[in-house]
Amino acid sequence: MSKKNFVEELRWRGMLHDIMPETEELLNTEMISGYIGFDPTADSLHVGSLAQIMTLLHFQQAGHKPYALVGGATGMVGDPSGKSQERNLLDETTLNKNIEGIKTQLLKFLNFGDGENKAVLVNNYDWFKNYSFLEFIRDAGKHITVNYMMAKDSVKKRISGDDREGMSYTEFSYQLIQGYDFYYLWKHNNIKLQMGGSDQWGNITTGTEFIRRKDGGKAFALTTQLIKKADGSKFGKSESGNIWLDKNKTSPYAFYQFWLNTSDDDAKTYIRIFTLMDKATIEVLETTHLAAPHLRVLQKALAKEVTIRVHNEEDYNAAIEASEILFGKATSAALASIDEATFLAVFEGVPTFNLDKNLLAAGVQLEDLLVIHTDIFPSKGEARKSIVAGAVSLNKNKMMSNTEMIANAHLINGKYLLLQKGKKNNYLVVVA
Repeated sequence: MSKKNFVEELRWRGMLHDIMPETEELLNTEMISGYIGFDPTADSLHVGSLAQIMTLLHFQQAGHKPYALVGGATGMVGDPSGKSQERNLLDETTLNKNIEGIKTQLLKFLNFGDGENKAVLVNNYDWFKNYSFLEFIRDAGKHITVNYMMAKDSVKKRISGDDREGMSYTEFSYQLIQGYDFYYLWKHNNIKLQMGGSDQWGNITTGTEFIRRKDGGKAFALTTQLIKKADGSKFGKSESGNIWLDKNKTSPYAFYQFWLNTSDDDAKTYIRIFTLMDKATIEVLETTHLAAPHLRVLQKALAKEVTIRVHNEEDYNAAIEASEILFGKATSAALASIDEATFLAVFEGVPTFNLDKNLLAAGVQLEDLLVIHTDIFPSKGEARKSIVAGAVSLNKNKMMSNTEMIANAHLINGKYLLLQKGKKNNYLVVVA
């Protein structure tokens, strides 16, 4: 094959974890079909799923045919791998909504259009919806022993852990259902390889064993490293929760900032995993970054590529502009131009005050706003002194008079006032 070596690509990027014997040889001799499953517990994937999406993207770029399985059936059961408690099960309507959202996001990464190795989306609900329980335990259950299933780490950890309720039969059956998925795709779509995070090794190898025992066939497994931060904390979360790929759940500004704020050690890891930059380009960036770490060259390159790939260049540029609003010398016009979601994301966590809209209808003096209706300044004397010194701004405009009247016309998005004391102290007034 003339395409790049898929396993070697994962290896130098630090993504490879486990690989079944003979898998690499197979991948280097023929185009094969492989799949990764995505859990539809929400209508958007988050950055925790991004490593698996990139794995499929590298797989396709190496000339192989990627399948993305959206688990409409398994989503009704719940994967116990890495979980300490059983999660809530979802109804069919919610699952269908979630699946559509995930499909839309995968379309941004994989080529589903043309070519022999175009990507394919499958939903395991399609082959499970008319499969009766009795048929399943007859056709599938008899091929995998309880002893085999109990030996899996995902099961042992739940049964021997602190969770007194243990594991339900529903969750226990998950690995058999996932194993049947692999068998079905192996038999009907000639899929020879299943991939996933390292916590999925047990479930994936149950599939290869099921294929061997039921039909005497041969299938293969490959897993990637679970992404962790250098300090050991969980990857993919911020103070406000998950970092989603859907801009309605995580604004492009917050998404961009997530990557921009990574540590130097994490940036070195992430730029290999989450971008398509080649080794030479990354090494040049690392050398440049090492010479002037304060410029955050690595983080900026990482944040730019991932934001554009997940969203688009327009959203990336808007995120840059929004960053200037908080950290640079943006104008009041720039402040008024950003949408409400981005505005709130930019000023998330700053001190906030609530004001009755009737107060602004009549107008309120600036010094009263700063002292009486908020406690930005402890006294009118201090407020006046700062205003005269040019140290108070409203909506990025310096205020020169303590008696200036603030009214509804000053509101951003008809609802907000941004007050600044000095260069670094921001305050948000919400008018309702």
